[in-house]
Amino acid sequence: MKMKLFLPLTVLMTFLLAALATGSPLLLMPAALLLLILLTGFASVWMACRTLSVSSELDRSAVHRGENASLSVHICHRGLLPIAPIELEIVSAPGVPVQRVHLRDVPGKFQTLSLPFCSSHVGAVCPGIRSCTVEDLLGIFRKTMIPDQAPSELLVLPRFFPTEQLRMAPGDPGSDIMSRATEDLSSPSDIRTYQLGDPMKKIHWKLSLRKQELMVRKFDEPVLQSVLILMDCSRPPLWGHPEAEPDIRDALLETAASLFHDQQGTDLSVHMPLPGAHPIELENGMGLPLIMENLSRVDFSESDRFERVLVMESRRLRKVGCLIVISARLNSNMVDVMIRMHRLGPNVRLYLITYAPEDGRVLPLISRLQQTGIEVSYVIPERTEQITV
Repeated sequence: MKMKLFLPLTVLMTFLLAALATGSPLLLMPAALLLLILLTGFASVWMACRTLSVSSELDRSAVHRGENASLSVHICHRGLLPIAPIELEIVSAPGVPVQRVHLRDVPGKFQTLSLPFCSSHVGAVCPGIRSCTVEDLLGIFRKTMIPDQAPSELLVLPRFFPTEQLRMAPGDPGSDIMSRATEDLSSPSDIRTYQLGDPMKKIHWKLSLRKQELMVRKFDEPVLQSVLILMDCSRPPLWGHPEAEPDIRDALLETAASLFHDQQGTDLSVHMPLPGAHPIELENGMGLPLIMENLSRVDFSESDRFERVLVMESRRLRKVGCLIVISARLNSNMVDVMIRMHRLGPNVRLYLITYAPEDGRVLPLISRLQQTGIEVSYVIPERTEQITV
């Protein structure tokens, strides 16, 4: 039994026992008054809870990070007895303190409350009413109710920042795909002497008759048009302050989103596998809105070490012209794997998400990557922009 109810019940029982012990009717009057107060308070809370109607809605279903959304709350009760202002517990996002709002009591009339919601981090959130508490005027009786309506989902999408143009590596002339690509005879770049094994269709017959020897057209080396993006989907490293992890997640997702955004309208085929609890592979043919939605739902639940993920994806590099690695951590094992991947043919670019680009532990690793021709760019989480090294 709550202390607020225990005290008036104790006083009531004291007056009743005193009245019975002394036989004085005057002692029954304060007992009856106190009983009436308790019954009125209980009835006011019971009637308000039975007729309480609570709903909430968002003015939009998706926003970009940093934009505001508005949460409209509608509440009404038809209780005849007065109650204390109804207390609402409004939750906005995981990790954000619950906001408590007290409404004035207007029985029988709808009250509308508009609350701004700032979308500070990328992800799927459900801002809305977690609970509402009804209390009598004296605060003796109190009941907390959970609304029947589930909060609406708000999708916070990544923002974009400009990225450097991708450099594509030429394919292997000995592969099947390159053999087919070199059959396009529309763009000869040079002429050379015939060599054993050259196909007959590449012979320049007019020039061969004039020079009295077989001459062969040389063609521009074809370039693979496939881009593979590999992002570290494990939990980001700790940096010692509570906002570091969500900021790093934002930077990872916004780097990937910016790359997809900048390749829209090009002939490049962009692929991005997302491992984790709900694995999916994104490609630019899905359309930018669907790509942004899937990026917003990444939960960073991958348990494998990122260097292992890089090794597993190495089998796809024969048909990749550019490999992009996005990570918030860098170690010697990752550097070794990226160097081996670069030697398989594709150009490699690393986007390193870090608060400390001048970290002495990372600079030697960056130097090793650059010496082998791998591009390195920093992305600072608080600024979310590319800084080319």
